Amino acid sequence: MNSKIIIKLMLQLVFVAFCSLPVLAQNGNLTGTITDESGISVPGANVVISELKKGAISDFDGNFSLVDIPAGSYTVNISYLGYSDVDKQVTIEENKTVSVSIFITPKTMELDGVEVLGYGLGSQSRALNTQKNNMNITNVVSTDQIGKFPDANIGDAVKRIPGITMQVDQGEARNIIVRGLSPQLNSVTLNGSRIPSAEGDNRNVQMDLIPSDMIQTIEVNKAVTPDMDADAMGGSVNLITRTAPRGFRVSATAGSGINFITDKPIWNGSVLIGDRTENGKFGWMVSATMNDNDFGSHNIEAEWTDEFEYNSGVQDEEGEDILEEVDVNPYPNVFENRTYLVQRVRRSFAANLDYRFNADHNIYLKSMYNWRDDRENRFRLEHEILDGEDIGVDDFTITNGYPSRFPVEVKRQSKGGINSSRNQNRRLEDQRMQNYSLGGIHLFGKLKFNWMGSYAKASEERLDERYAEFESEYSINNGTDAEFPIFSPVNAEDTAPANFEYSDISNENQYTEEEDLNFFANFELPADFFGNGEGSVKFGARGRFKSKIRNNDYFEFDFEDEFSTMNMVPVRDITDSNFLAGSQYQAGLFASEDWLGNLNLSPSLGEDKPEEYASGNFDVQEDVLAAYIMFNQNLSEKLSLLAGMRIENTSLSSKGKRVNFIEEDEEAGIDEGIEIEDVEANNSYTNILPGVHLKYDATDNTVLRFAWTNTLARPNYVDLIPREEFVNEDDEIYLGNPDLEPTTSMNFDLMAEHYFSNVGILSGGVFYKNINDFIYTYQFETTSNEFGAGTEGYEVYQPLNGDNASIFGAEVSLQRQLDFLPGFLKNMSVYLNYTYLTSSADGIRNEDGDERDDLDLPNTSPNMFNGSIGYADKKFSARLSANFSDAYIDEIGGNAFEDRYYDQQFFLDFNASYAITGNLRVYADLNNITNQPLRYYQGVSGRTMQAEYYSLRGTLGIKYDLFKK
Repeated sequence: MNSKIIIKLMLQLVFVAFCSLPVLAQNGNLTGTITDESGISVPGANVVISELKKGAISDFDGNFSLVDIPAGSYTVNISYLGYSDVDKQVTIEENKTVSVSIFITPKTMELDGVEVLGYGLGSQSRALNTQKNNMNITNVVSTDQIGKFPDANIGDAVKRIPGITMQVDQGEARNIIVRGLSPQLNSVTLNGSRIPSAEGDNRNVQMDLIPSDMIQTIEVNKAVTPDMDADAMGGSVNLITRTAPRGFRVSATAGSGINFITDKPIWNGSVLIGDRTENGKFGWMVSATMNDNDFGSHNIEAEWTDEFEYNSGVQDEEGEDILEEVDVNPYPNVFENRTYLVQRVRRSFAANLDYRFNADHNIYLKSMYNWRDDRENRFRLEHEILDGEDIGVDDFTITNGYPSRFPVEVKRQSKGGINSSRNQNRRLEDQRMQNYSLGGIHLFGKLKFNWMGSYAKASEERLDERYAEFESEYSINNGTDAEFPIFSPVNAEDTAPANFEYSDISNENQYTEEEDLNFFANFELPADFFGNGEGSVKFGARGRFKSKIRNNDYFEFDFEDEFSTMNMVPVRDITDSNFLAGSQYQAGLFASEDWLGNLNLSPSLGEDKPEEYASGNFDVQEDVLAAYIMFNQNLSEKLSLLAGMRIENTSLSSKGKRVNFIEEDEEAGIDEGIEIEDVEANNSYTNILPGVHLKYDATDNTVLRFAWTNTLARPNYVDLIPREEFVNEDDEIYLGNPDLEPTTSMNFDLMAEHYFSNVGILSGGVFYKNINDFIYTYQFETTSNEFGAGTEGYEVYQPLNGDNASIFGAEVSLQRQLDFLPGFLKNMSVYLNYTYLTSSADGIRNEDGDERDDLDLPNTSPNMFNGSIGYADKKFSARLSANFSDAYIDEIGGNAFEDRYYDQQFFLDFNASYAITGNLRVYADLNNITNQPLRYYQGVSGRTMQAEYYSLRGTLGIKYDLFKK
């Protein structure tokens, strides 16, 4: 159906909704705010006027509104899981809006004749009440609940939620995978506004950039509604910042710890202060956090092949060496030993303001600024087997089909930065994310209207990133342990610095920036189509205007005369007898980072190398216009329906580079060179996305849910750029694809939830996703000169749309206070969830062009588990937490042998706290007790491609929190 026809139909439905509204001129409205005993907002409360069959759910700021109420006196009932019900008498006047403030208090429980209060359940209550009363399938975690786990950033906190696993960077959770779908297939918002990405080649949002202390609530929408952005195939993660309290509040945290891998300290601190004027109109809250973490990692990496060739020493008729191939078992032809020294300094600032003009009109301003400095030195020892033409008959040994000795090129590379107060001789990655949102909530008679405009920007700048490399050649013995591969020199004397010759020194600058302008407007009117009580029709529009640029450069410097060998420069011994991958890995000597940082690497002294960066630079503009309409109706006393449709139109323009590397040919008189030309492309598409949600309240505490939704995922920017990169030296071509279609998914969800009166939940459900046009990188070898003269036999890499894929999953969750146990055991609690996934993918072709039928959809971990057991009484609390995710395919290779897998991971963490007073607590955290490495393997689980270890991290601190109503 034509998109214009759909839009006209939506407008007609809006008109019908207006016309079908009953005319009740003598009615009024009721608005209010619900807070708890500490003056903190209460989201997810159920507000009901029973005699009118009218109800509402409080939002994340504790606000609610009921419209179109006949004049008169009524009893308003407020119910909230874990809290005592409250009845409030109100009098509604004609053509006026009445405003009320309501306070609720925790419910007490009687156990063995003794009245007790659940400790630390307020946050859990907020999360579960919101989840229970939402129309769609969600998981909600509140700030105090986050604090029960030792998670410094929001990525580590999100991984505790059912169906979610995280990919880590330097031991911290960075990229989110929801229900088995890649990070770029999910959306992350801040207060409903999209968070831009500073990643250069994808849409991933760096979850480790945002401290968990800055977030009030995490809401994961696993089945989106029509008023939400549709580009959330796995789910939409909404991070909600702290809002102004109803009374004075001040909170502060200070702590320190140690990283056991470097024995260097951790420093962290946060402060929050907020208040509201006596008349309740103006509220404000400002907060700031800082975390300084000096740590590192120990890393080994390998590439595997099943091919081996050598120079027979015989020439053919044309005088060319004849290379002989040998059948061999898989072996590593590249091996690296890496040591990382990292300092990450996070600062985050937020200021949130709101002003209430009257009961009908509120405005708010929410802002956040995140700034992370990531300083890094890396020392890499790299070995790569020589080309077959350089391997003689006597240069290698093959033992039982396994190459056990052969010659390699060895490189010792030091990575650092300029000697300045900011870089400190380290590579400095300066990442920033800022978001400013101005919005309003209004009542015009029966019409609810809310709007928001926002500006967001994410950037990553890496200035004066430096590399110094020295190289040599010698023979190595190849170890036989595939899980812990190792290359050892045949002669130890070969590793002497004097044997390593100057290779290159480089200085590069990188800058990536993404800016988002967002605006939305939502309108909601009461509409009871079935005569079963409160219902509504909601409609609105949204515009999102995104621009993204990447601008890099790269210069090489010739210092061969000054530093012809590595013994002519200051060196540093990186060997560590406690290397976490094993003491057998001896890194040896490297050029000092201090020496590298003090070199004069002015661009005027170097040679510009556009072949290193030109193809990666781009400029993309993406505009998304959306409109929706949806109906929320009670079909009966227990059954509710939310149905609607969303239309999104995407327009994209992109500019990139066509880069052709010209290989030297002396006989033809061709010099080595590079040709660069600008290329650009445009694309647009429209998606029509209907959805239906059903909610059945079987009992007051048991809910059944069903959802049918349609979602999409837009291609990564780097895939859309019309770039062409010809690497003639390696016979390779890299292509973009501006004609990529968005990936779409039709989703089905069925979920059952039972909520315990003592604040807990038992839930279980299944889901199915039918995915079309997923994107993968196709590899093939050219059979003609279709890409230009001399390109026959080149290896081509290009992103393409696959055919279909599917995901089936099941998840179960239990969250419960064990108050049925005797004595002190009643203060125990458990938190458990498990997710199972199975997937398939069609239309993926191998390097020979044949379709593969042996693949799961990338990033679908078949088994995910979270578990924790905790204890909390009036003074002391402790929790042991576990997180497990199974291995999954991460990157599709040219064939099954080349496929890369992300290995299973199991994290174990512990935290405890003790209340010295009602406002002052001491706490202790231990992270990564299992020393879980980041590990990839190639083809089979025993064949390590990368193993990176981070060791244990411990912190100790104090927290002060003062509430005043």
